[in-house]
Amino acid sequence: MQEVVRLIIGVAVLLLGIPIGNYLSKQTKEELKSGQKWFKLIIIISLIGGFAGLITGNDVLLFSFFFIAIVTSRSLKKKGK
Repeated sequence: MQEVVRLIIGVAVLLLGIPIGNYLSKQTKEELKSGQKWFKLIIIISLIGGFAGLITGNDVLLFSFFFIAIVTSRSLKKKGK
């Protein structure tokens, strides 16, 4: 039961990354133009770290890296519009 609650909280925090990423992309338009390659690098590293957390069973690592990947990818997606 405790694992289920942890999982639900983790997914809820990951879903919060979507509006946070949208908000940050609106506030930091100048940084998005010049740092697009760095945003892509952050996304790749975060996805690798997230999958490493999945493989090792480390929930904190998994959710932290996936949160970073979601927030960063939302910023890039907003730039494309």
